[in-house]
Amino acid sequence: MMQTGTKLYEFEVKKITGSEEKLVKFEGKVLLIVNVASKCGFTKQYDGLQKLYEKYHNAGLEILGFPSNDFLGQEPASDNEIEQFCRLNFGVSFPMFSKISVKGKEIHPLYKFLTDKKTDPKFGGKITWNFNKFLIDRQGNIINRFNSRVTPENNKLIAAIELALDNK
Repeated sequence: MMQTGTKLYEFEVKKITGSEEKLVKFEGKVLLIVNVASKCGFTKQYDGLQKLYEKYHNAGLEILGFPSNDFLGQEPASDNEIEQFCRLNFGVSFPMFSKISVKGKEIHPLYKFLTDKKTDPKFGGKITWNFNKFLIDRQGNIINRFNSRVTPENNKLIAAIELALDNK
């Protein structure tokens, strides 16, 4: 796994099924990168994320879910259990990845990139809770960030996604 990166597409991540995947696979797509958890007050956002995915996937949106157990142990399950939970309870079909750390000493290199003020001066800063969302344009630039309280149904989030999709 690549430990550093200066561009989003340089990272390689582990899919929830165990295989490695290079983010360059998503080049040219609009990405919504979300740290997720199954036992959180915001877990029902999986439903909204899936609806966004279904509505905008054909226009070029990919939602990338990264389970994390960094906040009050709200994602204690194994990758297999997480995958089953998401599929059975929310019909999740967007890409899900292996459980990672999104803060602290064990922070995954992708999240270090997303949150570091050097690589992301405008939207950098610590992940505050589960379901923080980073919006990435088709060129791999971080163009917006939304906190946990901004639901997938939020008009500002939807408008930002639609604008990013329109900018080819």
